[in-house]
Amino acid sequence: MKSHWTLENKKALITGGTKGIGKAIASEFAELGADVFIVSRNAEDIENEISAYKKKGYSLSGMKCDVTDENDRKELSDMIGGKWGKLDILVNNAGSNTRKKTLESNTEDYDRIMNLNLKPAFELSKLFFPLLKKGSDASIVNIVSVAGITSVGTGSPYAISKSGLIQFTKYLSVEWASEGIRVNAVAPWYIRTPLAEQVLKNKEYLDRILDRTPMKRVGEPSEVAAVAAFLAMPASSYVTGECISADGGFLKYGFGIL
Repeated sequence: MKSHWTLENKKALITGGTKGIGKAIASEFAELGADVFIVSRNAEDIENEISAYKKKGYSLSGMKCDVTDENDRKELSDMIGGKWGKLDILVNNAGSNTRKKTLESNTEDYDRIMNLNLKPAFELSKLFFPLLKKGSDASIVNIVSVAGITSVGTGSPYAISKSGLIQFTKYLSVEWASEGIRVNAVAPWYIRTPLAEQVLKNKEYLDRILDRTPMKRVGEPSEVAAVAAFLAMPASSYVTGECISADGGFLKYGFGIL
């Protein structure tokens, strides 16, 4: 009997696929049988990942691409179209953070975050629509954040960008359901990535994080990747428009003593 818990023969594109959560998603997808294509702004990082995956015997390729650049996005679309002629999975993962308070943020801070966290997902989804239509049980997975759902102390531009991406996920899931394209999101809390390490090494801050996390630990990139993989699998074929939190219970905690 054919298993629905696989990504065998799926063609998957992952933005920001060389570090942190994106790297973990690329690894998870490859291990589950997908042909993976990663993009990053650093060509050396791409080459290092390709070399590492070849040694493991996995199918992975990639190219340097700045997803905030319109020409780079078009070049990426042409590359995928020429390479595969279709796309089964698009993971919009590329992003960054800011922890400045609202009154400390300026227009440049706001534009930088929006142009990386929100606009590329919007533009890439539209750009890859024709290839996703040709895919098999096509799926878009947007990596968002619990900051897009509740206040977590990060900068408001970051929260706005992630909240916008969650709402975009819902809208697109309705618009494209009839086209056979599912759209979902994963919202992590604190995950042990290079981006988060700068605050996790602060013991006082880490204690505050753990105090609000019922599972009493920081998440691992692989745990976010597993949720993303589920949302891209045939096993989730009737799931669309959802935002699943990978947060150790953070959003459900409210007030209590554990």
